[in-house]
Amino acid sequence: MTLTVTALTGAAIANAIPALAELRIAVFREFPYMYDGSLQYEAAYLQTYMECANSLIVTVQDGAEIVGASSALPLAFETPELRQPFEARGWDVRHVFYLAESVLLPAYRGRGLGHRFFEEREAHARRLSGFTHSAFCAVKRADDHPAKAGGPRSLEMFWRGRGYAPDNALTATLHWQEIGQITQTPHEMGFWVKALEP
Repeated sequence: MTLTVTALTGAAIANAIPALAELRIAVFREFPYMYDGSLQYEAAYLQTYMECANSLIVTVQDGAEIVGASSALPLAFETPELRQPFEARGWDVRHVFYLAESVLLPAYRGRGLGHRFFEEREAHARRLSGFTHSAFCAVKRADDHPAKAGGPRSLEMFWRGRGYAPDNALTATLHWQEIGQITQTPHEMGFWVKALEP
């Protein structure tokens, strides 16, 4: 199996958006997000990456099919819900590079692509200069959540191995519709942060 990893920036992201939208919907249906997404919402969400000159999307292709993707952009271009926790704690969001999401179809996991996603995004932040930290957030779920047993393994040890640590002072609330629900509900998100060495 030959996989191709490609880094896309700015307007170059446009051609990949339909495939990225479908991929995000498919992967985020799994625990812990259990997201009931729509192509319309995803296309609008991904528009931000086209409009931000310093954004990055890393794609993984198996032949012509996109089977994985990872996104990032300066935190200053993110939504108020994600900026506010940092601003409230005195952070200058202009110096934080936000690692938004990584999605990968199950058949392609365990091949080192998760590491590649972090390497590509952190390297992009260093090339841009001015960024002192990288950060991302993940949904918090109760240890006894009924869907946890059948879901993917926890990624916390992987994140720690990449040099990230949870910052319990930084939390956000995001809303989305879960599978089986008819309205959006709030979800607590915890942030993981890493100092970016030059």
